[in-house]
Amino acid sequence: MGSDSEIEKSAQKEREKKKVLALAPIAKPLAGKKLSKRTFKLVRRAAELKCLKRGVKEVVKSIRRGHKGFCVIAGNISPIDVITHVPILCEESDIPYVYVASKEDLANAGATKRPTCCVLVLTKPAKGELSPEDQEKLKGDYDQAVAEVRELTSSMF
Repeated sequence: MGSDSEIEKSAQKEREKKKVLALAPIAKPLAGKKLSKRTFKLVRRAAELKCLKRGVKEVVKSIRRGHKGFCVIAGNISPIDVITHVPILCEESDIPYVYVASKEDLANAGATKRPTCCVLVLTKPAKGELSPEDQEKLKGDYDQAVAEVRELTSSMF
């Protein structure tokens, strides 16, 4: 009989497999494990500092208003039509974007219980100012994630 940790590991693998099966075919560039972890860390920090727009409506509105940032889109959205226009908007506005495996993980990182289709990480909050050290931390995480995404997208084409 297997130990509890083995059972736990197999259950974790099953969940991972389900996430991959639920992915939409348009979910490219898809973040790998390392980039996903870094992206969720950035989203978490942005949520704490109130530099995050959540949901398709808010993200689209921000992009149309000319706000710059980093867009993170969930790859397991159904129906996919809900978010198909977001990557196009991002490309037109020269905003880097990446897909992550699940909307639940994205919601967790964004400090909300409701599964989230997409978020836009802004470099500065919509209202008020950040302290210099918070600004520096956010900028560091942001630059690192964006550099990795640009590297990922350049290797795709």
